[in-house]
Amino acid sequence: MAGDFLPIARSYASGAEQFIKRLGVGHGDTVLDVACGTGNLAIPAARARARVYGIDIAPYVIAQARLEARAAGAAVQFDVGSAESLPFMDGLFDATVTMFGAIFSSRPKDTAAELVRVTRSGGRVAMANLTPDGFAGHYTRAHAAVLPPPPETGSPLDWGEEGKVRALFGDSVSALTFARRSIELRFPMPPSAVSKLFATCYGPTVKTLEALRPADARDLRNEISRLVHLHNRSTDGTTTVPVEFLDVQARVA
Repeated sequence: MAGDFLPIARSYASGAEQFIKRLGVGHGDTVLDVACGTGNLAIPAARARARVYGIDIAPYVIAQARLEARAAGAAVQFDVGSAESLPFMDGLFDATVTMFGAIFSSRPKDTAAELVRVTRSGGRVAMANLTPDGFAGHYTRAHAAVLPPPPETGSPLDWGEEGKVRALFGDSVSALTFARRSIELRFPMPPSAVSKLFATCYGPTVKTLEALRPADARDLRNEISRLVHLHNRSTDGTTTVPVEFLDVQARVA
């Protein structure tokens, strides 16, 4: 909820669109994008002629999502709400989706139950979850090393481990499949500028830096810069960072 997430969301918008294309939603489908951010999944789903709703906990993000949808000519109904208590009736959606969003909920078990509850029997829950490997894993652990999260919330990276996802969904799904994929964060700026962007726009980083002593905050900024430079694949003055994610496809029982 901290920082202006839009510049980061735009960096992987094309990968989000590919996620929706693989899902194959279209005319006649009802789709819910949980922790929708600025609409990276909701907007392409709406442009595929699905009936789409997006929900996020941050009012300013919802305002940005509405502007993004309007600019894209996509009809999406966006509202403020929590992934842990979705304001929808049981079995309303054909597909419930989330990309790098629901994994940050403070009550993972409740969130998994809600994703299933609002999806019809035979419908799908589709998640893109950051894994403990590669850039995302190193980046997240760098924060936890200087400011450990409360033990009861766990790590968002838990959603990137197949066994833990199976435990969260339990017998509420009739089928559960996984695929490891990669998405690219693409920025029209050098790694040094991207490092500063994360420090000012990425909520978990913003809040962590605010909570640290100046020396520790400086060390975290340096580690962020090191990681962005290390994982950057561009050589033309821009930045391209591949991020591995776990593609989760669950069929609701």
